[in-house]
Amino acid sequence: MIRLVFLLLISFQVFASTLHNYRWENGQSYLMFLQKLNLPSKPLYYSLDKDDQVLTQEMRAGIKYQVLQDENNKIEQILLPLNSELQIHIYKDKDSYSFEIIPIISTTKTEAFSVTINNSPYYDILKATNSKRLAQIFVSSFKNSLNFKNDIRKGDKLVMIYDQKYRMGEPFSMPTLKVAMVELRKKKHYIYLYKDSYFDERGREVEGFLLTKPVKGARISSYFSKRRFHPILKKWKAHLGIDYAARRGTPVVAAGSGTIVYAARMGSYGNLIKIRHSDGYETRYAHLKSFRRGIRKGKRVKKGQTIAYVGTTGRSTGPHLHFELRKKGRAINPLRVVQVTTKKLKGKAKKEFLVLQKKYNKNVEKQLSSNVKFKKVEKVENLCRVNKKGIKIDG
Repeated sequence: MIRLVFLLLISFQVFASTLHNYRWENGQSYLMFLQKLNLPSKPLYYSLDKDDQVLTQEMRAGIKYQVLQDENNKIEQILLPLNSELQIHIYKDKDSYSFEIIPIISTTKTEAFSVTINNSPYYDILKATNSKRLAQIFVSSFKNSLNFKNDIRKGDKLVMIYDQKYRMGEPFSMPTLKVAMVELRKKKHYIYLYKDSYFDERGREVEGFLLTKPVKGARISSYFSKRRFHPILKKWKAHLGIDYAARRGTPVVAAGSGTIVYAARMGSYGNLIKIRHSDGYETRYAHLKSFRRGIRKGKRVKKGQTIAYVGTTGRSTGPHLHFELRKKGRAINPLRVVQVTTKKLKGKAKKEFLVLQKKYNKNVEKQLSSNVKFKKVEKVENLCRVNKKGIKIDG
């Protein structure tokens, strides 16, 4: 199998191919993309296994992808990022094209900045960073605990410390907020990331979009993973949900209140229910034995209400519930938001949290005293040249 990787180099003319950056168009499907570039759909889609076909649906509008072309504008390779961990690699092998899923090579940097509030946290972060993602993450983190509209005053300050992934020299994927601080009438309020959940100054879990566990008492047999190497298939796969092992017929409940937008059979999912929730969230329940009477498209359901029963329909090796959580179409890890009750840290966990809190508070004070502004990333040149001999992929 060919493992070619793009190596970004200074332009040169001899025996070179060109690398182009594009953004995925709104409303464009993977098959439409293949057709537009006159690429063969059979080896690059219809001959793929069902899991890889499902993965091709993960392409989202605005995602930057790369196309490598030779001097005659013939396509040699394409990289299509699917999520923060995996990407589609289409490459020319002699006279035909091949498809594979490979890991994304990225670097992670811890970054920080402070902002003096003149209008609102959202507007001022957006103005300072030109990043909707950072503004949305900050506001949503404090959404259920603080009232920005009534309590914030001009001249109050905020600080964000977060991890940002970089791919080919540019920010890639959603930042992970580590700590945030905002002043309300000069009083500091904090949010801390501790073991995949967010907590306030007193070690109480911050309420976000909280869901209930969809199968009570069930054990998790397979965790969410955007990047795992399948030991049998010997290829990179993604498991965009959580599997709960349970006996056939065990009740499945709605993880959150919402409206059923799908309740029927769907390919490898088997019997599937999709529920639309607020703020762009959607939950999916797959491999169901059957639906509860009255469950249909358009029906409104409440959190904790029984909607179906565990089964093994579709591509399933045994009875279990495959549970997915998506926001605006993108799969996210349900364990980051699925909580039976909000937690208050105690004992050893509380001690660990206090050590982390002390470290984060010191970093926040450092940002405030030095008044560090957001450093904008210089744009990478859209066109670069790559030597045909020994091409490598950086990203």
